[in-house]
Amino acid sequence: QVRLVESGGGLVQAGGSLRLSCAASGRTFSAYAMGWFRQAPGKEREFVATISTSGGSSDYANSVKGRFTISRDNAKNTVYLQMNSLKPEDTAVYYCNAHIFTNDYWGQGTQVTVSS
Repeated sequence: QVRLVESGGGLVQAGGSLRLSCAASGRTFSAYAMGWFRQAPGKEREFVATISTSGGSSDYANSVKGRFTISRDNAKNTVYLQMNSLKPEDTAVYYCNAHIFTNDYWGQGTQVTVSS
């Protein structure tokens, strides 16, 4: 099992940037594929980005491609989400996800608010 703690959310103006971090407990962080999801008020949770165990491959939702970058540091048990050119529609609670086999683990979420 892995415990995930997100940080780095906040209030930013449109066009600005934020970097989210997700710190994971445990000694097998590198065995998990990691991802970021988000949930806006009144909407379902949606996929944002994912990164492979080694960090060698990643994938993004079309809505964030070219603006967001996911990365990981297996030595620090941390995954990041660099968010640039933020838009008001990026406003949501952002959740970190760890996936292995058929198991998914979630953090508590961090609020990102983008003002216009």
